[in-house]
Amino acid sequence: MMEKGGCLCGAVAFEFDADPDRVIACHCRQCRRQSGHYFSAVSASKAGLRFGRDDGLKWYRASDIARRGFCGTCGSTLFWWPDEGPVTMVAMGSLEAPTGLRLGGHYWVNAKGDYYDIADGLPQEDR
Repeated sequence: MMEKGGCLCGAVAFEFDADPDRVIACHCRQCRRQSGHYFSAVSASKAGLRFGRDDGLKWYRASDIARRGFCGTCGSTLFWWPDEGPVTMVAMGSLEAPTGLRLGGHYWVNAKGDYYDIADGLPQEDR
């Protein structure tokens, strides 16, 4: 399913074919620090991600396995880009509505913030 997205200020715009079966919420410490809460994202093929505009796109080396893409102008969180493999994760908050996508599960729930509960009944994993 084709999705379009971008940052708050318009310096980054993109489109891609989303995998509707891979919409996740990551509760790890890095994702919470980067996004301000948990990171909701959808899987996309790296090769299939097409940029209409990437003037503001910046990358931060977050770990030894991945980097994070954001807009250097407005600061919008956009991507989690692993070094290995053919897919990336695109921030759900960066997508144009309506998406038709639905959250499928929660990851790293053992690291979630203590200020909220996960009560949606979706699968939860400690990784």
